[in-house]
Formats: sequence, C-alpha cells, structure tokens
Amino acid sequence: MCAVQQTPEERPVRPAMARGWRRRCPNCGRGPLLSGYLKVADHCPVCEQEFHHQRADDGPAYITILIVGHIMAPLIHVFYARLHLEPLVMASILSVLCVALSLYLLPRIKGAFIGLQWARRMHGFGGDTSGAGYSH
Repeated sequence: MCAVQQTPEERPVRPAMARGWRRRCPNCGRGPLLSGYLKVADHCPVCEQEFHHQRADDGPAYITILIVGHIMAPLIHVFYARLHLEPLVMASILSVLCVALSLYLLPRIKGAFIGLQWARRMHGFGGDTSGAGYSH
C-alpha cells in the first residue's frame, strides 16, 4: 500500500513575489527584506521569518540585464534612426538611462526572487535543514 505524502500548507506565489518586489518580507509584508541596497536581512523584525538561507545568487542580475537590454535596444534604434542624435549625446543619454534602470530594477527583482523561493519552500524556507527545499 502506498503512503500518501501530505504537502505543507500552500503559500501563494504572486503575493509573495509582489511583497518581495516592494522589498518587504514575503511572509508578513511589513518588515524589510533587505538591510542594504542588495544585502538581505538575516530575519524579519516583525514576524521573525529567517532569510539567511535564501539563494538568489546571480538570477536577479541576469533578469535585470535581460529586461534592460530589451528596453534599451528599441530606444537605441529610435534615437539613431528617427532622432538623428549626435553619437556622444546618444551614448550619454542611453548610458545614464541604462544605469538608472538597472539600479532601480536589481533590488526589486532580487526581492521577487526571494519571495518566489519563500512561496515554493525552496532552500530552507520549508523548514527543512538540508537546503533541498520542498518539491512536489
């Protein structure tokens, strides 16, 4: 006879990622998720949810580059083909825009990654100590 494995209580993904996007605790939504620009807090001061075992690693940077590249490519075309800007002016404007957009998106995408990990009980967010996380 096969034993039925009970799954832990489901955590909704979309609200957890939205809280992470706002750089808030994915559990309660009130405490700060980050203690610096990109440094993740050890735990939430409101609900005591631990964050030290999160594994966002390079994922947020890759997604940020992907998004910024897809926004900048059409702008480069428009600036060059339609506006006929001088190369130095175009490079200056686009460089500032690229850096500003990257600095804005990176901590928010990192928060969303951590929210996803929390919701899916990955990397210790499920209560296990092995780091394997919860899998279906």
